Amino acid sequence: MSSDKPLTYSSYLEIDELLSLQVPRSDGPEHDEMLFIVIHQVYELWFKQVLHEVGLLQRSLEANDPATVLDTFKRTLTILKTLVAQVDVLETMTPTSFASFRARLESASGFQSAQFREVEFALGKKHPGMVRHHPEGSPGREHLEALLDRPTLWDSFLCFLVARGHAVPEALLARDVRRSPEPSEALQETLLGIYRDDHLCRQVCERMVDLDEGLQEWRYRHVKMVERTIGSKTGTGGSSGAEYLRRSLFQPLFPDLWEMRSRL
Repeated sequence: MSSDKPLTYSSYLEIDELLSLQVPRSDGPEHDEMLFIVIHQVYELWFKQVLHEVGLLQRSLEANDPATVLDTFKRTLTILKTLVAQVDVLETMTPTSFASFRARLESASGFQSAQFREVEFALGKKHPGMVRHHPEGSPGREHLEALLDRPTLWDSFLCFLVARGHAVPEALLARDVRRSPEPSEALQETLLGIYRDDHLCRQVCERMVDLDEGLQEWRYRHVKMVERTIGSKTGTGGSSGAEYLRRSLFQPLFPDLWEMRSRL
């Protein structure tokens, strides 16, 4: 919709609205609650951008466009490094500081981040049971339900391999996309040949591994941050806190790309 007012930096970026969204709940309020809110809002913005980039990655893989694939991987991996670096900022908050306003979070928990679940679903880590943790009719639940039935980044990667002339078992191309990828010895044989003879596809494979490792690194830093902040206490929202996060560590998104390495 057109407006008589000239477009400015502030109006283009909706700065006034953006800066009104940090609303501490503690009395005072407690100084570090502002940091806590800003960091998590920034995480949500980065999750939105990661989803945007993964969408382009999938389209580019399916279109057999390796130049765009590699460029998009570079940006996505750089965003993941930024997500990890933000943990350093959050860790400047001491356990005492967090305890001063933690009770005001009530049932709110990072476990409830629909966008992070969307990132997991899009990359291939499907948790159908996680959908029920979001209210029926909410945008987050609707997005997750839609993603459950959509091909993942892994499926797009398999299409790319086929387009580049590599053998992919038909069963993998027709797999149930509501499930996380499972190892395939036949596909690992194809990957072994790629690593020996196809430099371009090998680059794409390595960027897939970088993405997998980057997400695992973020999970690890997140776990250690929670441990140093609340120890073994129950997490907000009734989650098991660090224990729940710890169970999610070292579960690769793309197991074939890891398992084939012992066979090189």
